[in-house]
Amino acid sequence: MERDLTEILEEWPFEPGKISVRVIEGKDGDPRIQVRLDLGILQMHVAGRPDGRHPEGYDSLLDFQESQIDQMQMEEMAADQEPESEPAIEGFTEEDEDDSPRIPRFISTEDCKALREEAQQYYHRYIALLVLEDYEAVVRDTSRNLRVLDLFRDYAIEEEDRHAMEGHRPYIMMMRARALASQAMKAEENKAAIFAIDEGLESLKAYYESLDRPELFDESGEAQMLRDMRDSLVPKLPVSQKAELRQRLEAAIASENFELAAILRDEIKMLGGDA
Repeated sequence: MERDLTEILEEWPFEPGKISVRVIEGKDGDPRIQVRLDLGILQMHVAGRPDGRHPEGYDSLLDFQESQIDQMQMEEMAADQEPESEPAIEGFTEEDEDDSPRIPRFISTEDCKALREEAQQYYHRYIALLVLEDYEAVVRDTSRNLRVLDLFRDYAIEEEDRHAMEGHRPYIMMMRARALASQAMKAEENKAAIFAIDEGLESLKAYYESLDRPELFDESGEAQMLRDMRDSLVPKLPVSQKAELRQRLEAAIASENFELAAILRDEIKMLGGDA
């Protein structure tokens, strides 16, 4: 059966430079997210895998691969408890000749490709969810894609696959922190929003330090995005919070807890006050 989509597309025209998103009710009664693109409409499930499929009977390929890891770890624990000599375990490689732990490398290039394609679906969805201001779901999907990167890093057989998506990590981390902060702002919890942003910045800083490239943190566009978001929030904090921090600073000094005092001074300075 051939169905012309012209009428549907004309009813919802594409607007260049704008991410047009809406939620509709599917034939099964469940909601669907639709994104208007220049050449058509992208439709996704709100939860689970965006295309609604259940690969290998799981909610996603990531869930399937993680279940394989869990099973492997359980088998390894059982083998370690046996008193006899340990047999060689297929799929494990020694990273060094010292006593470093063995790392299972069993996710093939083909599996990695399928996981990347699946992660792309979740990327499209969390961008749409951000427009819809469903921040909790954005946190869910960005956290999920960070798990994919961890999976590649720890279990991919080929070195190229282990690093294929690492360049996206700072962006996903930023989006997750942004969603957490936006969720707090929506609830009028600006202090919690700043805390979420600070955690995001610390995570980004730690990431670049782990690469032995700490200078990239200051140059990072993702870090600047979070700093700008933080700067816009600080003036909205109640004066009482600054007063509370000053009281805690005085108490810390009086009790000679100078380490805490230094932290509180930094907090007051970040809020735009004089310590």
